[in-house]
Amino acid sequence: MATLPDLPIPTEEPKPRAAASLIVLRDDAQAGLQVLMLKRAERPGDQNSGAAVFPGGLLDASDRGHYARCRGIDDATASARMGLERDGLHYWVAAVRECFEEAGLLFANDDEGGLVDLHRLNPDEVVAMRRALHANEIGMEAVCERFGVQLATDRLAYHSHWITPKGMPKIFDTRFFITEAPAGQTAVADATETAELMWLTPKEALSRGFKLLNVTEITLKALGAFSTAAEAIAWARAQPQVPTIRPRIGRAAKGRKPVNPGDWPFAELGRVDPEGRGTGLVELIPGEPLWLSPRVLRVVAPNGSLMTGPGTNAYFIGSPDGDGWALLDPGPDDATHVRALLDAAPGRITRILVTHTHKDHSPAVAAIREATGAPTYGLVAAHPEWQDTGFKPTHTLRGGEVLNLGPGVTLRVIHTPGHASNHLCYLLEEEKLLFTGDHLMQGSTVVINPPDGDMAVYLRSLEQLLDVDLDWLAPGHGFLIEQPHAVIRKTIAHRLGREAKVLAALTAAPQAESVLLATVYADTPAALHAVALRSLRAHLLKLQGDGRAQGAVAGDWSLAA
Repeated sequence: MATLPDLPIPTEEPKPRAAASLIVLRDDAQAGLQVLMLKRAERPGDQNSGAAVFPGGLLDASDRGHYARCRGIDDATASARMGLERDGLHYWVAAVRECFEEAGLLFANDDEGGLVDLHRLNPDEVVAMRRALHANEIGMEAVCERFGVQLATDRLAYHSHWITPKGMPKIFDTRFFITEAPAGQTAVADATETAELMWLTPKEALSRGFKLLNVTEITLKALGAFSTAAEAIAWARAQPQVPTIRPRIGRAAKGRKPVNPGDWPFAELGRVDPEGRGTGLVELIPGEPLWLSPRVLRVVAPNGSLMTGPGTNAYFIGSPDGDGWALLDPGPDDATHVRALLDAAPGRITRILVTHTHKDHSPAVAAIREATGAPTYGLVAAHPEWQDTGFKPTHTLRGGEVLNLGPGVTLRVIHTPGHASNHLCYLLEEEKLLFTGDHLMQGSTVVINPPDGDMAVYLRSLEQLLDVDLDWLAPGHGFLIEQPHAVIRKTIAHRLGREAKVLAALTAAPQAESVLLATVYADTPAALHAVALRSLRAHLLKLQGDGRAQGAVAGDWSLAA
């Protein structure tokens, strides 16, 4: 993901500029599917300066009003396809114009209905027409009149709709179209806006080190899934509805970066930095405090790993109008991290809360308590394996307790065993924000490790949260998560789906755990199989408890007789 140019952030969002872009494809006998890329000329202050892009640009007034010269599609059809009341065909015309102006490819039909052969036209006149278009001296109506053609707009398929993120100096509202290069025409750069033309496979365009806009990079990756131009165009035509995509901007260690819908930081950025000022994060930086709301401050531990993702999240929870703050899940006993927590504290630490006592969540409790004298809250696990056995809470929580952390800050404790017998979630009622510890994680499912972990209990704990009014999840690892109930249902479905795989494997014959592991977790990298074995055993023990399987840990398993 490319870093955005260091341009000033506008104090007010600029008015979006309507634009159209055309993705032109061809099938090369040796290379396969290729896409036409233009390298923009270097221009100071241009946020797209020097980028490799598809042909395209702003809509011109001259593109509107001569729709009768468009072949095979009328304005009503084009507008309906784009979700507009009128002038949808304006974008189709602009895409054709920009491609002719910048790349010299003209999508137009002659009197006989075939694509115009530019080689039969006066080349000097073609160049003159392109230059006049660029200077806004003429529009495509004049091109049609001079060459006696109609625009072949029916050859363009509506592909995608992107809007520049908030926080950029210029905002483009761009409709992308896709088509196959006209046979018998040669792309030629205009030497004004375009410095170079290139026919490249999507893989080549992504790997050559070009400056790529976020939308270009995402589109090239998508094109890489197709073998031919016809396949890519057919996909675009088959879309029932083209969604509007507007990325968000966040801050990384080396500058601002765009984040797309579906990326892990996307939802959180919309909450903490809706105006795109670059105050939100696209990566979790250990030790750097980030306010998630006036009541919640997050600090990430420097213990990122295969099991902990970007690191363990510690949360300060309190009221800006109060004089005390709770610290939830101080994390590992790391001196640098403990110092970062003490430095980041928004006020006095008056409570230390723990979701569970796995060693990436609670060991720092001792150092924080020694430094602050704050009492500790949590629950001791039923089994000592993998646990921080030094944790001894001064206040034992069992679920149902309500903690008043200051004016307008109420924390309700929910016992959620399964991942660990002592697992607790904490609901910040005023924000409908649930601190989930390891009960729910971002981007992966949690390990259920018997005997302290219990799959049947875990599923029941998930189901009870469906009755809780929730807007956000604050996980122990990762960014804030929106649509909590959808995430919970997806997690339950995933677990039941894995259980179904276990039963299907056992239907054939009794099997050893190692054989089941290779079958049931075939979609999991082999490096994670040792961890997956723990959850497999949890599934088997649940099925045994349900009376549907029989066997022994580390032994053979079969369907129950």
